[in-house]
Amino acid sequence: MPEIIDQLAELTGLRDRDTLDVSLALALRDLLAPELVAVHRVVGEPGDERWQTRARLVPSDITATADTTYFDNGTLPALAEQALWQDCLVNNHTVSVDGDPAVTLFAMPAESGASGVVEVHTSQAIGADVIRLVKGVLRIYRNVHALLDYSERDTLTGLLNRKSFDETFYKMVALGMQASQQLDVADPERRLAVPVRYWLGVIDIDHFKQVNDTFGHLIGDEVLLLLSRVMRGCFRHSDRLYRFGGEEFVVLLRCPTEEDAHAAMERFRVAVREYKFPQVNHVTISVGFTDLRPGDTPSSAVERADKAVYHAKHHGRDQVCSHSVLVSEGLVAPDNRDSDVEFF
Repeated sequence: MPEIIDQLAELTGLRDRDTLDVSLALALRDLLAPELVAVHRVVGEPGDERWQTRARLVPSDITATADTTYFDNGTLPALAEQALWQDCLVNNHTVSVDGDPAVTLFAMPAESGASGVVEVHTSQAIGADVIRLVKGVLRIYRNVHALLDYSERDTLTGLLNRKSFDETFYKMVALGMQASQQLDVADPERRLAVPVRYWLGVIDIDHFKQVNDTFGHLIGDEVLLLLSRVMRGCFRHSDRLYRFGGEEFVVLLRCPTEEDAHAAMERFRVAVREYKFPQVNHVTISVGFTDLRPGDTPSSAVERADKAVYHAKHHGRDQVCSHSVLVSEGLVAPDNRDSDVEFF
């Protein structure tokens, strides 16, 4: 029991949502001494939901294993492919299956319904008292997640806010450097078949001040909220979407090539242009993007993307501009100095 208290203390002290599922799996392993404990989350858009394993532990594991954060939806099992997991999730209840091992599935509580399933294999069926204890641990986990959402998400749109941007940015820069090193190794089995690159896009709503001046700030807020929903529908679950303040949004994503990154930004631009907003009818966006480079800082990368946005806004708006393309065409001067632009 002291071990579970230690694990709960660690869980409630975490401020990195990427490690929460691992900490939960460790806490349940200490509590139950199971043959296996795994945390499975539902990801993807409605109609194409998939199961993503966020943490998996067996007794001999030192660290948890997990599915990759970046994935093509087709590589993960569809919701219906795991019927017991789906039953547990949809009905938000505990499922017990006798056998060797005995399998117990716990619904992971969320603000509404369940967000995933915890799978536990034990040598014997888990008793009612232990089931209640596990559910208590899961409620603590939900509360920690809710606190992180409260502090790290924009209250209007639900997108991530500026507070959580820097940490994710540096993680992506580090991952990009690791990937570039793997491209150069001599061993073919360790060499990446497809280069991994990360990109930052800055998105600005065109003439948004006119929207507020003409229709009022309540309608302006409605435009921001609806645009954030379009944004979620256009980008992948693994992409990081932010509202930095006002009408400015930011996306961090992974694509193999600049053409792929441009296509993702262009898909979003077209979706916004074609969306019919109540009262306002139609709005457009200007987008600038850049790759993340070794040694990048958040301010230097945002500055490059901002220059591309500035060019787009002064050359017709409603378009996507790549910083590197603008530099190669002599339309923007190469300048990687840290930006003094502040977001709030």
